[in-house]
Amino acid sequence: MSKNQKPQDSVPNSEIKDQNAIQKFIAWNKKRKANKKEPETFGESVLSWVKTIVGAIIVVMIINGLAIASFVVPTGSMEDTVMPGDFLFVNKFVYGPSTPQVIPFVNIPLPFYRFPGIKDPEKGDVIVFIYPGDRDEVEDQDFQYYLKRCIAVGGDTIAVRDNIVYINGEKQQMPEYAKTDPSSPRSYDKWQTFPPGMNFTRDNYGPIVVPKEGDTIRISKNNWKFWEYFIKKEGHEITTDNVGVIIDGKPTDHYVVKRDYVFGMGDNRYHSADSRYWGFIPEENVVGTPILVYWSWDPNIAISNFFDKISSIRWSRITKLID
Repeated sequence: MSKNQKPQDSVPNSEIKDQNAIQKFIAWNKKRKANKKEPETFGESVLSWVKTIVGAIIVVMIINGLAIASFVVPTGSMEDTVMPGDFLFVNKFVYGPSTPQVIPFVNIPLPFYRFPGIKDPEKGDVIVFIYPGDRDEVEDQDFQYYLKRCIAVGGDTIAVRDNIVYINGEKQQMPEYAKTDPSSPRSYDKWQTFPPGMNFTRDNYGPIVVPKEGDTIRISKNNWKFWEYFIKKEGHEITTDNVGVIIDGKPTDHYVVKRDYVFGMGDNRYHSADSRYWGFIPEENVVGTPILVYWSWDPNIAISNFFDKISSIRWSRITKLID
């Protein structure tokens, strides 16, 4: 055998190195498993479960804020577009995803940051929004999501005549699944509608301009009550004295709007508490638009009546697209 010739049964150095690496990995893995500490006490087991649950909640909160959320329809104000007991997937990305707005399950509100969206709410969109509070309160006592149809946006003039909606003077067609109730008595609720004192009713409302950022509202001692809570909800104080109106301690005859707004109305026109009663919806409160129904059953049947609850499932509504 020449000195440059290797024995036939010799092992290349590269294979020896590979085998050494595998043996080192096996030894390291055995040591890692030996050193891994499994929960030994009840407290450690509880802590492990808490960490898992908290992690899952954080993931849900992030997804819920950024992309897709779930919404359960509680009332019939949007019948028959959506029904009470419909479970909806809501697209939150379209109007601007946000950091988590509430803690899941306990519904505790959180400070949140809103990212830019693909588009702004438009006339005809079905919208999910943070309820801005009743007509005569600065903010809602409880954090709630509402569902309505966007009827008009900032700068539009809305009027309702005998329950027919007009936007900028043009008659609007009823949405495909919207409905009225001929048996409902004609409304005489001028003391309940927004703005207070304008004597609008459910069936004959406006005309009124939906405000947008930069609009100027003329204010006087004769009309300041119309706009009192609208201005307070924008973060300002408004009072009067013997001379005129005072906003943030300064006499004035006008107010400049700070935000963009939309006007929401239920598709069940005779049975909907909406912007006709509690006022404009800040555009920044609009969090998404429903995509489809992923589950539906009768909300009036208690879950304890299991078989009745199951039999109330509305199979025909599942996967129904919302428009």
